[in-house]
Amino acid sequence: MGSFCIDDAVAVITGGARGIGLATAEALAGAGARPILLDRDGNAANQAAEALGAGASARQLDVTQEAEVDAVFEDIAREHGRIDILVNNAGVAIRRPTTELSLADWQRVVDVNMTGAFLCARAAGRVMTAQGAGAIVNVASIMGLSGGGLYPNISYQTTKGAVVNMTRALAVEWARRGVRVNAVAPTWVETDFIAALKDNPEFVSAVERLTPIGRLAQPEEVANAILFLASPAAAMITGHVLPVDGGFLAQ
Repeated sequence: MGSFCIDDAVAVITGGARGIGLATAEALAGAGARPILLDRDGNAANQAAEALGAGASARQLDVTQEAEVDAVFEDIAREHGRIDILVNNAGVAIRRPTTELSLADWQRVVDVNMTGAFLCARAAGRVMTAQGAGAIVNVASIMGLSGGGLYPNISYQTTKGAVVNMTRALAVEWARRGVRVNAVAPTWVETDFIAALKDNPEFVSAVERLTPIGRLAQPEEVANAILFLASPAAAMITGHVLPVDGGFLAQ
């Protein structure tokens, strides 16, 4: 694996029980890491970790709960002696026209996608800056870099845009302390997260038409980009947002 080798790295993945999170845990484990899957669905996370084997483990975590986040990360650092990688992947979407979006639904997306990412980055950052090394990869979205247009999704687009600039701000703040912070910005990925959208042939055709490569992404393709950014191969890269979008944003 060379520069992509992350043998024995303690890698924490939020939203790790399925989709991009699980694919990322598999990719990191394949490169030698010890993945720790965090998810609100503790049973699903435990089952995924058992299937992974190879030193994988799981914990139940609601990323919106400050005390819970701090306690879980402190426990991981105490048990393993360090945290080398954080993949901030937990996220939700509530797709409604802005005029019909309730404040409660807006706040739910903000709490998970933006505040949850902050809380986990802060908790991991405390450990990483103290040890003088670490890599954080946030999962943003092409919707954080564009106004979209296929359907209204204001809370998701806003929070993913916040994740983009959170990535840059943390990268600058922690660069001299040995911590790199980057993000991936996926296009629509074939996971349960967009199950309702995939059931609409017109939507899928529209994405394919707007994407130069001509298809949706696979979770493994996003996971491989995350592995790169988390690995020593990206040692000189921080504050970068890497679209995994088949050329969608290049047009």
